[in-house]
Amino acid sequence: MGQSLSGGRSCLDVPGRLLPQPPPPPPPVRRRLALLFAMLCVWLYLLVYSCAGSCAAAPGLLLLGSGSRAAHAPPVPGPDGPPQRLPFPAALATQSAAGGEMAEGAASQEEQSPETPDSPSPISSFFSGSGSKQLPQAIIIGVKKGGTRALLEFLRVHPDVRAVGAEPHFFDRSYDKGLAWYRDLMPRTLDGQITMEKTPSYFVTREAPARISAMSKDTKLLVVVRDPVTRAVSDYTQTLSKRPDIPSFESLAFRNRSAGLVDRSWSAIQIGLYAEHLERWLRHFPARQMLFVSGERLVRDPAGELGRVQDFLGLKRIISDKHFYFNQTKGFPCLKKAEGSGRPHCLGKTKGRPHPEIDAQVLRQLRDFYRPFNRKFYQMTGHDFGWD
Repeated sequence: MGQSLSGGRSCLDVPGRLLPQPPPPPPPVRRRLALLFAMLCVWLYLLVYSCAGSCAAAPGLLLLGSGSRAAHAPPVPGPDGPPQRLPFPAALATQSAAGGEMAEGAASQEEQSPETPDSPSPISSFFSGSGSKQLPQAIIIGVKKGGTRALLEFLRVHPDVRAVGAEPHFFDRSYDKGLAWYRDLMPRTLDGQITMEKTPSYFVTREAPARISAMSKDTKLLVVVRDPVTRAVSDYTQTLSKRPDIPSFESLAFRNRSAGLVDRSWSAIQIGLYAEHLERWLRHFPARQMLFVSGERLVRDPAGELGRVQDFLGLKRIISDKHFYFNQTKGFPCLKKAEGSGRPHCLGKTKGRPHPEIDAQVLRQLRDFYRPFNRKFYQMTGHDFGWD
């Protein structure tokens, strides 16, 4: 009773009545258990939202819907002035067609490399718990073995682009599943973000233009094109890697080799008739809603070509030379840091395959065959790609 509390007050402030004693401090064990419980709650919270984000980014992604201000920005034409160049070696200009296989980065869905970062990082997955799923506003529609994989992976560096690697094939193979199914494939996106998909076979699918237009007439379309002869050889190389017993390139490319009669029914040849395919798309979309990306320039000057793409999509120019380095072994540019990763990233092992030897006369005959189609394509797009 004679002891004092803090502040010098006596336990008996009023005669005969004890004041309540302050609670004793919790023992160290209780404090530690409380801390562990709080940490467990935080960990479970992050785990739940990380799972939700990863599930939202399931294969089949596309573009953000009407909430995206950037995607609705009017297309801005690429600058006519010379773009900034990467300090790539001069030898790049003379690299062989095999070294240029990366531009073919348009891998089919079945051939996707496990190295492709198909899911966002845990942090981005956490934040993807907010936002909403929208129908696409931009789609990479072609062409196979043109460079679509490279374009998609490069675009994923941009913070306002959400994309996954798998090809949904909605407008060519799964259209009967409906738009609700298609929308559900997409990750959640925030206002101002764009979600994109790529399915190169759309460009050559007769029903695709009308189907995409029925979804939204404002959809922006990107087409990665390359020299149709090189593209055909690359296409054959991919098939050969899966089926080594197929006939030679020459026997597939010609109905009558001596007469120079090219077999247009062979898909490797037919895909390269860009002008004929483009005619169908222009019946449903104005030319201003289509951007034609050079697969060759995507190798020589990725930052310059990505600048045009960012302008077209209404995005701030963020992807630049600083994001790329030239890989001497593969013979094409790679990302210094991939989306969702702090490590350098090149396209998978399936890219950069050496092309088989093709008779020079065969290649000349194919160039003669494609020349009138190429010139018509140049006129339709207003751009000479220099394939002749």
